[in-house]
Amino acid sequence: MEQFKMLKEISDGKLYRAEDMVNAGAGGCRNCSWCCEDMCDTIFLDPYDIYALCKGIGKEYTDLIKEDYLEIGLHNLISMPHIKDRGNGCGFLTENKRCSVHDFRPGICRMFPLGRYYHDNTFSYILQTHGCRAQVHEEVKIRDWLGIRDLEKYEEYVHRWHAVIKSLSDFMMKPAQPGVKGKTHERFLKHFYEIPYDLNEDFFPQIYERIRDW
Repeated sequence: MEQFKMLKEISDGKLYRAEDMVNAGAGGCRNCSWCCEDMCDTIFLDPYDIYALCKGIGKEYTDLIKEDYLEIGLHNLISMPHIKDRGNGCGFLTENKRCSVHDFRPGICRMFPLGRYYHDNTFSYILQTHGCRAQVHEEVKIRDWLGIRDLEKYEEYVHRWHAVIKSLSDFMMKPAQPGVKGKTHERFLKHFYEIPYDLNEDFFPQIYERIRDW
């Protein structure tokens, strides 16, 4: 009940599926890049985001770190990469304040102003009511808004990745011998991020193999 009360405070209180219509469209974000300039320290990236960025940009994950596009931060007590705020917003913004990686942008950017609400061993989409600054929103189908090929496969991956993060976060909350958690952070980053993915092969079999080995 408390979780649902919190949900109503940040959203319209409804749970959505991919085929549902929702007032999330912002007219192509005309003359607006506020979310890209103000929120990038919160854009944590999962392995699918890294795979898509590396494939789209033609750089490796380590290059994105070295060139200050990404940095490591704590998310749910876990060390994870996120888009680095360069002082005036996301480093992927052009001089005209347009997204240079829009076709392969991260999942959080792709959803906004939607979010995910995990419940009953699955997840639903929610509409965040205090996110986008656009005055008028258009009704769009969530599937179209996300624009993700093989959305069903992607949603299954999101579900399985969330289970990995939840389990690791629970471990990080427990007492442990000195150094154990630090080594776990290092192993997690190397296993899921630093070791390159084969960009010429389908992502999903690769990540499921890594999840099995984790």
